[in-house]
Amino acid sequence: MKLETVLKLPGFRTLVKGDPGREISRIFCCDLLSIAMGKAPADGVWVTVMGNRNTLAVASLTDTACIVLAEGVSLDDGTLKKAGAEGIAVLSTDLPVFDAALAVYQAGDL
Repeated sequence: MKLETVLKLPGFRTLVKGDPGREISRIFCCDLLSIAMGKAPADGVWVTVMGNRNTLAVASLTDTACIVLAEGVSLDDGTLKKAGAEGIAVLSTDLPVFDAALAVYQAGDL
């Protein structure tokens, strides 16, 4: 599945577009940054409620393709600009973490 599929999901707001042509490898759900640092898959969609600059740092370190912020969480403008510069897509949804991950899973063949 390509990132463009995730960017078009209903109920998801695109905050940073990233590279729509990027392949997505897996979905990963975690709110503990130290675990995400060691286990988030490269080219993955990371679903979390952790909306801070450290989330972006971990996504960059793990080569995450997309961060989905669940429960209506967002990032500050400076962090969003940095995500754009690093090519990391950022989306926000009001859905809970599980429902957001399920929507991504059902949209593609992961």
